Amino acid sequence: MSRQSNRTTDSKKMNSELFTLTYGALVTQLCKDYENDEEVNKQLDKMGYNIGVRLIEDFLARSSIGRCQDFRETADVIAKVAFKMYLGVTPSVTNWSPAGDEFSLILENNPLVDFVELPDNHNTLIYSNLLCGVLRGALEMVKSTLF
Repeated sequence: MSRQSNRTTDSKKMNSELFTLTYGALVTQLCKDYENDEEVNKQLDKMGYNIGVRLIEDFLARSSIGRCQDFRETADVIAKVAFKMYLGVTPSVTNWSPAGDEFSLILENNPLVDFVELPDNHNTLIYSNLLCGVLRGALEMVKSTLF
């Protein structure tokens, strides 16, 4: 039984590393295809959004998480369950707005930046912008199914 558990852990780590390497190649290709970093940032956000729209169903099925009671609980689930499940990291939830409707997720160790060195001429590139799009897409789908 423990062998099965180790295989599952190893395959998740391999999937995460494969995604990291593939993501770097994707960003490199986008930088070649588009003239400026702003366009690359838009494409990464758009791709992330499309992933998030589809990923939320997988997350809800695999996590067995019920409906969150408030936005703070939603932030905790995103940080402690979703990021851990798909990227193997747990960001901290900080910088809450006074109204309690905005927050920041801080990644101490961003797995997307492993094996990456950005050239100096891409100083406005938001390399991990795909994650922003994933969150936006997933949260919009959750909102639309709740209301």
